[in-house]
Amino acid sequence: MTDRAAAFRALHRSGRPLLLPNAWDHASAAALAARGHPAVGTTSLGVAAAAGRPDGTGATRDETLDLARRLRDLPVLLTVDIEDGFDADPAGVAGYVGELAALGVVGVNLEDGRPDGTLAPADEVAAKIAAIRAGVPGLFVNARTDAWWLGAPDPLPAALERAAAYRAAGADGLFAPAAPDDTVELLVAEVGLPLNVLHRPGGPDLATLGRLGVARVSTGSLLFRAALGAALHLADAVRAGRDAGLPPAPDYAWVQDLVAG
Repeated sequence: MTDRAAAFRALHRSGRPLLLPNAWDHASAAALAARGHPAVGTTSLGVAAAAGRPDGTGATRDETLDLARRLRDLPVLLTVDIEDGFDADPAGVAGYVGELAALGVVGVNLEDGRPDGTLAPADEVAAKIAAIRAGVPGLFVNARTDAWWLGAPDPLPAALERAAAYRAAGADGLFAPAAPDDTVELLVAEVGLPLNVLHRPGGPDLATLGRLGVARVSTGSLLFRAALGAALHLADAVRAGRDAGLPPAPDYAWVQDLVAG
């Protein structure tokens, strides 16, 4: 295991949740690194939307790899959202993850949701996890179950069953977006892996989640969507001749220095 991969693993066992902000391009990742975040993830929605493609359909294999290539020199630990691995063949998924690891990526997020709104069979997802574990040892595999995100019947038993299968296959963490707040403590106790939850505005804060045992809190597509919202709000304000009321934007020179640095 590389020192960087070991450092990323350690962030999940520090006794407080790792806040993992999710970037969609070089500027957003560089800005988050400049703010002192030790690790940054990518958001598949942001990457896909920036490329003019739909999210969750396996359409951004090349764009995701290209983004990792552009982020490789940033002073931050990078984990990449690879949707379902961009391949039905476990060996193909492992090969793709190997390409990412060669660029310095220390983790991947692999999901079990499918474009048709159903969950992929757990054994198929587990086979991909096992292939990654065998082909790219040391890399952090965050297995995402969309049992709640996609509204599966009886999501808690489904999530626990999938967590057990993914853990047995070699997953390092479990991501359960949209899991209800009252299930978090149970998930921490039962899944046997560092638990990753999605930040929800108005939901529990980092300190509360830490007391429940959560290891990692991701922002998902929130930062990307907030940036779009701020851009629209500002454009509307300029058009209407009113004050936008937004926090000051980074100035031109700061952004130039960020990219040059």
